[in-house]
Amino acid sequence: MLNLKALIQIMRPKQWIKNSFVFAALVFSGKFIEMPLLLTNIKTFILFCLTSSTIYILNDLVDIEKDKLHPEKRNRPLPSGKISKGATIILDILIFIIVVLLSIKNIKLFSILFTYLILNVFYSFKLKNVVIIDVMIITFGFVLRVEAGSISTNIPISPWLILCTTLLSLFLALNKRKSELITLENKSGSHRKILEEYSIELINSMLTIVTPSILMAYCLYTFSSVQSRSMMLTIPFVLYGIFRYQYLMFKNNIGGKPEDIFTKDIPFLINIILWIVSVLIIIYFKL
Repeated sequence: MLNLKALIQIMRPKQWIKNSFVFAALVFSGKFIEMPLLLTNIKTFILFCLTSSTIYILNDLVDIEKDKLHPEKRNRPLPSGKISKGATIILDILIFIIVVLLSIKNIKLFSILFTYLILNVFYSFKLKNVVIIDVMIITFGFVLRVEAGSISTNIPISPWLILCTTLLSLFLALNKRKSELITLENKSGSHRKILEEYSIELINSMLTIVTPSILMAYCLYTFSSVQSRSMMLTIPFVLYGIFRYQYLMFKNNIGGKPEDIFTKDIPFLINIILWIVSVLIIIYFKL
């Protein structure tokens, strides 16, 4: 008998929060309250959730033996034996077919989803073991999410927001690698080969470049925002968010699971909500 809970878990619904990047173009365009566009964007969000789930499932299939060595990942449905490899493969194929059927009518959107899929297949089998390229692939995945939202709604997005997305996702990816190094300590290489190429010192040096660049890019966006120069008032929220994330990474080493920070850390969550509310008020009330 199939374990329904395990089937849902292997799709990693907690990770779907990352796909909220598809709403960026619509939100910052000032057209978020237009129902046809919103419904189109929600459909794109669902498609990206399903597409990303096919990759998560594939990664679990590829890394099943390595995950058994990880103190947390060994509890996932596949390495723990809660679901069989056969059932997992069938589920992955079914999800892929659903994505194709629902997106094929919009060839541009389908191209974005297909690019994301193919890129991550290469990542799963080869590119995740290529130093620096591995985190850049993760970063490009977030950019594709933003582009998918822009293409599906036919709303152009500011190049500054694309840059902010690139830098923010690179920040998250580097912290994820850092967290894995800290968690696995001397066993990092046996779990994930690429971790042999990284060191905490190397990642820290990269973060010293990426972290201030995020704030600079966002500041430049707010200075030149077509919506309102009042967007500059949202800069403190971004600054606090970066500092809070670094604090949690240093204090509790939870950078390996960004979704936990976004959903479980109350101060960080409040900051995100305040940032969203302030952005919506500035854009939609023309302040």
